[in-house]
Amino acid sequence: MSYELPPRLLNRLAHAQRVTVLTGAGLAAECGVPNARGAQTGSWAEYDLIELATPQAFLRNPRLVWGWYAFRRGLAERATPSPAHYALVDLEQHFPAFSLITQTIDGLHWRAGSRDLLELNGSLNRVRCYECSTLCLSWDTESHEPLPCAHCGAWLRPDVVLYGEGVSSQLLRQAQLAAEHADVFLIIGASELAQPAATLPLIARRAGAYLVEVNRDETAMSVLVDERLADTATAVLPSVAEWLMGNGLSREGAV
Repeated sequence: MSYELPPRLLNRLAHAQRVTVLTGAGLAAECGVPNARGAQTGSWAEYDLIELATPQAFLRNPRLVWGWYAFRRGLAERATPSPAHYALVDLEQHFPAFSLITQTIDGLHWRAGSRDLLELNGSLNRVRCYECSTLCLSWDTESHEPLPCAHCGAWLRPDVVLYGEGVSSQLLRQAQLAAEHADVFLIIGASELAQPAATLPLIARRAGAYLVEVNRDETAMSVLVDERLADTATAVLPSVAEWLMGNGLSREGAV
């Protein structure tokens, strides 16, 4: 059954040229991919995240950190993109200007087909050199030990933002521009927006964007948005895509 979308939201989408979406861990959770704390099961429950997900931890025990992220990559690889992920691909193809910003590191957006994608926290599907930052998209994923960089010989590490590290300034600027120029800004499954992602909806609102939140639970952003859809992304986004693809009014129409 299709989700009943608010007429005011449909009117905004019908006239929007530039749409920006920010997704969070809630979308990953719908696919069974836990966040860092949720992944601390079995033997991993014995460790504090400081021992698993910080630059200092990697320098102290690179094998442990490598293994932790290999475990999390395995969890993500066993998951499949949800209907919400595929709906976002449809939105990307529909709007003249579309940006998808995500806090997730599971790679599910990419696997679903999203390409105008800004992965603020990196991806489990890449590694990079700890010293020279050379990216590597293909490596021995069965290795239990960190591998040497082909360029400088230093250790390869997961291409994710570890606790205590900052988001790439270039990537953050791209995300800020996407927020600043959005006609409609959607916040999807982001119950906990960490900095600097937490500033993006505020940038969009100051620039005049129509803010929409899709989340079953209320969040700190709920009081700021123009429209709140209290349900899962999987329940809501396929209906948005279906409506845009022709089962509602055309882009030239109005509600």
